[in-house]
Amino acid sequence: MPEGVQEVDYQIGKQFFVNMENNDVRNADVKVHLVVEHKNDYYDMHFTLTGEVAVACDRCLDDLVLPIDTTYHIIVKYGDDYRDDSDEFMEIPFSDTDINVAYMIHDTIALAIPIKHVHPLGKCNRAMSSILKKHRASSNNPEDADLEDELMDGIDDIDTGATDSRWDKLKDLNLD
Repeated sequence: MPEGVQEVDYQIGKQFFVNMENNDVRNADVKVHLVVEHKNDYYDMHFTLTGEVAVACDRCLDDLVLPIDTTYHIIVKYGDDYRDDSDEFMEIPFSDTDINVAYMIHDTIALAIPIKHVHPLGKCNRAMSSILKKHRASSNNPEDADLEDELMDGIDDIDTGATDSRWDKLKDLNLD
């Protein structure tokens, strides 16, 4: 790559995730804009990713479309060995003539997907929710009933119990 600034655009679809052996992403439509500044012996790379990915809803298993809008920055430099022990810096051997950015793109998208994949309240597949409710009701396990309430009512992990009064005093601080 000649010295200077180069710009490259990629269109990421379902096949990209199939090739990366990622079964969690069912579909994708992500645009990647990569700006590479080559100076002397290093490459300063800025990724901008925008679009959508579809994953399975943890509750009803239907497709859940999630927005992707993120950036990633890394500096790649030549050295004696391969090192990637930092999120912002990578060293590749002098013998490498190519830099494969596919893994950088994949990891950036994967990190932009929330851990919890759940439709907004009331948007899950009603048939699947009904089956889940019947299954939970027939188990006769009080813990399952509690889980059922959480799944069906969309209650997140909110603790409304008593708190330590020492921590409550922090709420009175005005940090503006």
